[in-house]
Amino acid sequence: MTSDAPVRVALLGCGTVGSEVVRLLEDQAGDLAARVGAPVELAGVAVRRPHRHPGLDPDLVTTDASALVSREDVDVVVEVVGGIEPARTLLLQAIKSGKSVVTANKALLAEDGATLAEAADAAGVDLYYEASVAGAIPLLRPLRESLAGDRITRVAGIVNGTTNFILSAMSASGAGYAEALEEATRLGYAEADPSADVDGYDAASKAAILATIAFHTRITAADVHCEGIRRVTAADIAAARGLGCTIKLLAICERVPGSGGAPESVSARVYPAMIPLSHPLASVNEAFNAVFVEADAAGQLMFYGQGAGGAPTASAVLGDLVAVARNRVGGGRGPRESAYASLPVLPIGDVHTRYHVSLEVADRTGVLSAVAGEFARRGVSIAAVRQTGGREDGDVPEAEAEAARLVVVTHGAPDSALHATVEALAGLDVVRGVESVLRVEGLGRPVSTLGVAG
Repeated sequence: MTSDAPVRVALLGCGTVGSEVVRLLEDQAGDLAARVGAPVELAGVAVRRPHRHPGLDPDLVTTDASALVSREDVDVVVEVVGGIEPARTLLLQAIKSGKSVVTANKALLAEDGATLAEAADAAGVDLYYEASVAGAIPLLRPLRESLAGDRITRVAGIVNGTTNFILSAMSASGAGYAEALEEATRLGYAEADPSADVDGYDAASKAAILATIAFHTRITAADVHCEGIRRVTAADIAAARGLGCTIKLLAICERVPGSGGAPESVSARVYPAMIPLSHPLASVNEAFNAVFVEADAAGQLMFYGQGAGGAPTASAVLGDLVAVARNRVGGGRGPRESAYASLPVLPIGDVHTRYHVSLEVADRTGVLSAVAGEFARRGVSIAAVRQTGGREDGDVPEAEAEAARLVVVTHGAPDSALHATVEALAGLDVVRGVESVLRVEGLGRPVSTLGVAG
């Protein structure tokens, strides 16, 4: 079934992604019309500085985004501006005007996606946002639709290409963090201000969106525990390799069973962690993304591909646009928000995890006993201990003792107990410094090299 009436699209933003959306709409016009059942036409493009877009048809360009999204001849609004405002106001205005919305705005969805979803539901229009997480990788729609009949237990993965490029470069060359960041910036993988990426905020926004869909619970970025990669050193990378692991910045969203009368809950967290080389995520390098999904019936699934860039992200935008346009032509609607579960968010302190702790200690009798005692006092079981450097002179006065490096790997314990243990270790007289603290994640697979169950 085809229609002569076109589906008219308003585009907000025409930067790296928006310009690719315009190109694809033009280059694939015939195919899009066949797939949708009606022509898909660009009604207008809102930009702040028209002189920076000489390639656009001047008749389509406007600086008045508010007027564009309210026009009666616009059916769908595509937003690739980013940020919270004015994107939120413009999208709510579009929705209330009866327009369906396609957005790539992860920050807005992670902060206030519920408001957009409620508005879309009230107006009877679609809200699609596949491009907000993992670029071209089809991920949100499988979670929201293909796995709608299953029970998802974990979604974990690499969802930020900049940090994955940096960590991959450190692993491949032995470079330090600063050198790898400089290389990422030179090649265009890192922004001039990389804070959103390297401090984990970008991944945290994506984790919030993934957890919201996977566990039918509204999760915001504020609910996601977030740590970045600035403190990861070349020594950490080498230590991980020696243990049969690698280090990745992970977004981990888990369904946590209740115990002792406590209800089931959700954990959402982002941090750099050691993962075994046997895990599929360990081989994901450079700026690629990959997400590992575990569900009761489907088992383990992995989604892999380009997670950023103009063309890959525009591909996801166009996929959503085709779905929304089809619904317009056929009179249907896409899936609505599913937040019926309303599970509580588990604080990071209650999450069970494992630590790899590297300490500089005085090389003297009793050091290991003192260190082990701090773990024992907080109920944290030690899985492995390794000491390097120092002398074997027996009982040496502390002031004269040489330094040794002590590495402790724990079994699973509440994160609060592990954190408190590390703070206590830093205060011991025999500990000269806590060199690094990294979590160890098996992600459902045994960390055999460490002797720790997955």
